[in-house]
Amino acid sequence: MSKKTYYIVAAEALPEVFIKVAEAKRMLQVGEADTVGEATRRVGISRSAFYKYKDTVQPFQDMKTGHIITFYAMLRDNPGVLSNFLSIFANSGANILTINQTIPTNGCAALTISAETSDMTEALDEMIARVSGAYGVIKFEILAA
Repeated sequence: MSKKTYYIVAAEALPEVFIKVAEAKRMLQVGEADTVGEATRRVGISRSAFYKYKDTVQPFQDMKTGHIITFYAMLRDNPGVLSNFLSIFANSGANILTINQTIPTNGCAALTISAETSDMTEALDEMIARVSGAYGVIKFEILAA
């Protein structure tokens, strides 16, 4: 079995059928369409096109929102840094499920947070940018999605 390669491509560069497959998948997930036939009819593609591409087309935002995401952070060991860090999550609408922080060494502590992101009130990339730029945050990244 060969290793799969993935690319992030702007929607404008994709063939229209890929966009329509993604929309049909969304309609099925949220209940706007009850069957594949109904979803494909509404977006204007054949069922065979849907089945051909359904496992290979996934909108980037859908991979990151509406799921549990585990984040990794390296924070400075200063008063208020963790509190400020957590308030950014709270203000974004992310629901923190778990927090695991190591004992600080060399003036910093590693932290992992798992959060449910489906009810976020801001885009994930905006929240990541706010956290990354916050006082005392040395490193911030998605560990698993």
